[in-house]
Amino acid sequence: MKFLIIRFSSIGDIVLTTPVIRCLRQQIATAEIHYLTKKAFTPILTANPYIDKLHVLEDDLATVLDTLRQEDFDYVIDLHHNLRTLRVKRGLGKQAFSFDKLNVGKWLYTTFKWNRLPAKHIVDRYLDTVAGFGVRNDGAGLDYFIPPSELVKEEDIPTSHQAGYIGLVIGAALATKKLPLHKLKEFCTLLAHPVILLGGPEDAATGAELAAIDPIKIYNSCGRFSLNESADLVRRAKLIVSHDTGLMHIAAAFRKPVISVWGNTVPEFGMSPYYGAIPVAGQFMEVHGLSCRPCSKIGYKKCPRGHFKCMESQDMGRLAEAANPASPS
Repeated sequence: MKFLIIRFSSIGDIVLTTPVIRCLRQQIATAEIHYLTKKAFTPILTANPYIDKLHVLEDDLATVLDTLRQEDFDYVIDLHHNLRTLRVKRGLGKQAFSFDKLNVGKWLYTTFKWNRLPAKHIVDRYLDTVAGFGVRNDGAGLDYFIPPSELVKEEDIPTSHQAGYIGLVIGAALATKKLPLHKLKEFCTLLAHPVILLGGPEDAATGAELAAIDPIKIYNSCGRFSLNESADLVRRAKLIVSHDTGLMHIAAAFRKPVISVWGNTVPEFGMSPYYGAIPVAGQFMEVHGLSCRPCSKIGYKKCPRGHFKCMESQDMGRLAEAANPASPS
């Protein structure tokens, strides 16, 4: 059986599809797995041994469709479920199974604060799309495979951090999903262990301000490493503190304890750190009792109410207390 799995973006969402890839490949003897994603996200999947072929969506969907038609797939597994994937499914004309995004339930929750969402992780909802093939959740959690060429060299990690460190993910796709700079500064000041700041080039300036607090204790890796190299820094960490973002899910793939900090989004959306059948200790940091939360299933560039209480009211002392017992030694 020849399967095409589709998930265009983003980092965390793609990592969360990896149990579908693995379970299809391992539980169906004749399965051949192809995966369609955007070019920017191919590093997440290039080393995945369960994928036979990666297909890349760039600007021209028509060109990609021509290539996909030549593959003559048996089935399409749509784990993105938007207008563009609809065009792919129609263009291929193959039997397709699509992920339920629960948009109505999320709209009710964000608009009226009525939580009618099932108590079911998105990984299990992704796996529902292949249940008709007899595929079941194997309980092995998420996968993340780093090409050997992108493993971080020991000399690229400060000597002060080589005995162990806490990884602090400072970025997020949208501002309402991340702590303000002054809260991050407070947290970094309270931490008693070496810290590596994790993020992309867009987080480099913020990372520089945080590292200036204590250049020996705090190392700013933001913008200095590729995605897979940053994933390796996550793999080496003793503990990860993260917003609701892609590196949080990569940490879960490496079975790292995660302290996740939640702003305008909530774990009830089904995208908390996922470990499968063997849970790993972790904590959620949330401000409960806010009538405005959750305000969006994704996030905003700024708080719609202007007060940003979901992050401004986060207790950095409590967060530091949760992180500090995780001695990196």
